[in-house]
Amino acid sequence: MVPAASKADVAEYLGQAGSIPVRLRQRSRRRAGPRFGAYARSMIADPRRQVPRTDTLLAAGQLTPVIERLGRVLVKDAIRAVQERVRSGAVAPADAVAAVLAALPDSAVSLRPVLNATGVLVHTNLGRAPLSAAAVEAVAAAAGTTDVELDLRTGRRGQRGEAALAALRAAVPAAQAALVVNNCAAALALVATALGQGRELVIARGELVEIGDGFRIPELLESTGARLREVGTTNRVTAEDYLRALGPDTGAVLKVHPSNFVVRGFTREVPVAELAAALAGTGVPLVADVGSGLPAPNPVLPDEPDLQTTLADGADLVLASGDKLLGGPQAGLVLGRADLVQRLRRHPLYRALRVDKTTLAALEATLRGPLPPVRRMLAADAADLRVRADALAGRLAAAGVDAAAVDSAARVGGGGAPEHPLPSAAVSLPEHFAVDLRTGSSPVVGYVDAGRALLDLRSVLPEDDGILAAAVLEVAGRWT
Repeated sequence: MVPAASKADVAEYLGQAGSIPVRLRQRSRRRAGPRFGAYARSMIADPRRQVPRTDTLLAAGQLTPVIERLGRVLVKDAIRAVQERVRSGAVAPADAVAAVLAALPDSAVSLRPVLNATGVLVHTNLGRAPLSAAAVEAVAAAAGTTDVELDLRTGRRGQRGEAALAALRAAVPAAQAALVVNNCAAALALVATALGQGRELVIARGELVEIGDGFRIPELLESTGARLREVGTTNRVTAEDYLRALGPDTGAVLKVHPSNFVVRGFTREVPVAELAAALAGTGVPLVADVGSGLPAPNPVLPDEPDLQTTLADGADLVLASGDKLLGGPQAGLVLGRADLVQRLRRHPLYRALRVDKTTLAALEATLRGPLPPVRRMLAADAADLRVRADALAGRLAAAGVDAAAVDSAARVGGGGAPEHPLPSAAVSLPEHFAVDLRTGSSPVVGYVDAGRALLDLRSVLPEDDGILAAAVLEVAGRWT
C-alpha cells in the first residue's frame, strides 16, 4: 500500500463544483522521504515483478526452432516451470531462456532409450525386441501417406499389408496363409471367438497358464464366450484324453506354450505331430500357440517350438508373438490353413485387432532385412562375449573403476526357453553402480548379484560397447 499523503502534500483549490468547495490532492514536488524510498526499492527487488512474461519467452529467437521441433505445449510447460523458479529466486530473470532450453526434453516422447545389460534378450519391461536399423527406417518411411491398402497400378483398393504377409509366408513356407494382429493374446482371442464362441475349446490342464501382469489364459479364452473342456491332469495328458473330449460342440483343440514354467518328473504331453495324427479325419482344427515366434529350428534352443516345424507337424493354425525371437515389432502372428485364416480375417473382431501401417512396415523389414538384434544376440559366441568383457573391464580399470570381467548366464526372456541358460560374459562393478547407471543421463539397466552390479554383454550389441563404457565412466566421475 502506498503511504498516505501528509497535510503538506495537499493543497486546497477554491473552485466551484456547484456550491461545494473542491479539495485536490497533489503530490509534493519534494524528494520522497526515506519511508517511500524503501518501499519503492522493495518493489523493484521483488522477484515476482521480474518474472518474464510467457509471450515474451515464446517469442525468444532461441526457442523458435525448439517450438517447431517439440511443439508449443511442451515448451509452454517448460516455461511455466522456469517462471516458478524465477519467482523463488532459483533462476535469475536474465537466465530464463537458457533455463527453459535446459529443461526441455530431447524429443516430444517421454520414453527414454535404455541400454539393456540385464542378459535377458527379450525383456518385457524394456520393450522386448529392439528393432533393426532396417525396421526403424521402414517405420519412418511408413509414417507418412502410404499405399498400405491401395494398388497403385490399378488405383483400386488392395489387400492390407500384402507385402508383409508375403514376407511372413516366405519365412514360414509351411503356411498357406498369414494374418497379423496386435499381439499374441489378440491372436488367441480372435481364434477363440471365431472358432469357439458358444462352443467348446479342448485344452490340457497343464497348459492353462498365467502370462505377464497376471493375465490368465483360461480367463482370456472364457471372455470370448467359449467353454473350456479341460483334459488330462496337471502333469500328464494323452492323445486319448483329447479324443474322448471331442463332441458335436467342439470348436477346436488348443495347445498353448507353457511360457515361464516347466513341470518335471512324472510328466507327459502330446507332441503336435502325435495330436495331429490322432485328430485326422475328425474335422476338428488343431491350433498351437508357440509363444516366442521362432520362425525355424535354432540349434541354440533345441527344445523351443518354432513356426515352421509346428505347421509341418500338422497344426492347422499356429500363433506367435512378433516381438520376441522373431525380433520384430509387437504383433500377433497367425499362420496356417488358408480357409481358417480367411475365416479369421472376415470375422468382425479382426477389424478391432488389426495392426497399423508402421507395424506392417517394421515386420516386413524384420523378415526381409538383415538379422535383427535379438537373433544376433542369440547367435553370439560365448568366447567373443568374454573378449568384449575383458576389453571393457580393462578400459574401465585403467580409468580407476573397480571393474572386472566375469562369466555369466543370460536368458531368452519373454516366456521363451525358460530353463535354457545362455553362456555369456559380464562386466562386474561395485553395487552402487546399478542404481546410478539406471538413473543416469544415458540409462543402463543391469542386475545385482552377490553384492556386485553386473552388465551382461549378450543383450548388448558390440557397437554399443562404447556407449556402455561412457555411461560407467560418467557415473564413476560423480564418486571421485
